[in-house]
Amino acid sequence: MSPFHTKAGLLALASIALLTACGGDGDDAYPTLTGDKPLVLGHRGASGYLPDHTLEGYKKAIELGADFIEPDLVATKDGALIARHEPNITSTTDVAQRPEFAARKTKKVVDGVEEEGWFASDFTLAEIKTLRAVQPLAERDQSHNGKYPIPTLEEVLDLAKTEGARVGRTVGVYPETKHPTYHGNLGLKLEDRLLAVLAKYGYTSKTSPVIVQSFEVSNLKYLRTKTQVRLVQLVDADDVKPDGSMSLVAPYDKPYDFALAGDPRTFASLLTPEGLKEVKTYADGIGPWKPYLIPSKQVDANNDGKPDDLNGDGKIDERDRVMLPPTAVVKNAHAAGLFVHAYTFRSEARRLASDFKGDPKAEYKLFYDLGVDGVFSDFPDHAKAARDH
Repeated sequence: MSPFHTKAGLLALASIALLTACGGDGDDAYPTLTGDKPLVLGHRGASGYLPDHTLEGYKKAIELGADFIEPDLVATKDGALIARHEPNITSTTDVAQRPEFAARKTKKVVDGVEEEGWFASDFTLAEIKTLRAVQPLAERDQSHNGKYPIPTLEEVLDLAKTEGARVGRTVGVYPETKHPTYHGNLGLKLEDRLLAVLAKYGYTSKTSPVIVQSFEVSNLKYLRTKTQVRLVQLVDADDVKPDGSMSLVAPYDKPYDFALAGDPRTFASLLTPEGLKEVKTYADGIGPWKPYLIPSKQVDANNDGKPDDLNGDGKIDERDRVMLPPTAVVKNAHAAGLFVHAYTFRSEARRLASDFKGDPKAEYKLFYDLGVDGVFSDFPDHAKAARDH
């Protein structure tokens, strides 16, 4: 969508979307910004099934119907961009089992928090290529651990092109610049490296099959001066409180560049009507954690000060929460001309609120009906099934 839409144009678009949503053309009736179907975004690939950020996982996501695949980007010692969730590669690779790298274990401060482990920036790309990915979540299939190498950004872009051609549709790539300030302080600034790779593929415009996302703000503003590819402001929080309100505790309270600059605004500030207008000056969309859009709360019907165990399984998790009415964030974002891509949708029963009765499709449908323009999903097949049926 062009950034130059007039208010009247936006209202017209909103009216069309509303008309479509209220009856129009059946399957294609969605209250998204444009009226198009919401996008299925393969979160770290198909991470519900295969280890995060592997070519095999991305390929699986495409096979399962993902419109975009999402590589998180960190830099190696020699400046290569690789797909890993964090600079700390301890929990997502087999590096801890590699005696040749035992001496690389160290401590580093990432966004103000000291971490221990092995860090991508202490390894060359050649060394990274000797490692293998592992599934970081214990509850998920561990049988693929140690099988798949760590891909570069170029390898992910190549895969999207070849697999897209194979399945007969365009598959987009949705890279995230992970911890831009941290990388900048190491002399491994991500942004220009990313733009150089994208330019090699001719990805420089709003219509390119790429969207770049970040939790920080200043690097998105910098990117906007250098490229017209779509940019997304990610919005985080620390937790959801028992009453459904957002918990904002460092380092998840605000973009880290805000923290360094002494900017008092939080992530929640970005989602106010005023904040969204500012985001629109440098980005095309927002990527909020989904409780910002539809919160949930715990129940204490007997007033004993403890959350009720709604399903009687002896523990408190998402299954013991009830959904609350939606906030105005989607409506306000659309009014500002921003699309909304919410994260992260996961299908395990313990991650689904009581309202959904263990059915992940019920959660997707609730958010699709609200008008989200895309969902980051660990299980792209479930996201697609809920959208298309």
